[in-house]
Amino acid sequence: MRGSYPVAGVMGGLAQMARRLLAALALVLLGALVWFRPRDAFVRGAVTVAVVLAVFGLKAAWDRATARWGINRCYLYTGGLVVTSIFGRVREAVTWDDVREVNRLTNQSVLLAFHRIEIVRHDYGRVTFLALGLQPALVQALMNEVDRDAPRP
Repeated sequence: MRGSYPVAGVMGGLAQMARRLLAALALVLLGALVWFRPRDAFVRGAVTVAVVLAVFGLKAAWDRATARWGINRCYLYTGGLVVTSIFGRVREAVTWDDVREVNRLTNQSVLLAFHRIEIVRHDYGRVTFLALGLQPALVQALMNEVDRDAPRP
């Protein structure tokens, strides 16, 4: 095996956007509390910070759980790749001999940063998944494997 990397679907991308939007709204709320200084500003600020920390703590716990149990992962092997589902079962498997082309779409904005990878097979079947983040390790590793192992047409 050459590597194990986290992947996501549409819901993972929406969750990333919701976390970033929540953090931005919390910063605006904290700024408003500093500016207007209501009587219970400390309590409101503490609750806001606690909610944001809880959301990011749950995200960290989810990341550890997915790595431990093989949930939403892309495993790169010398012969191909395997993508697992949210239940840890094999969702898609592709051998490098079966790869026709690899398409990549990148979105890098304040609220949403991902790389959408679409692997087209010779029978025109498609395997699609998201690698979240600005520069996920999966993208470079996958492109290296495709360059190394995929046959040229």
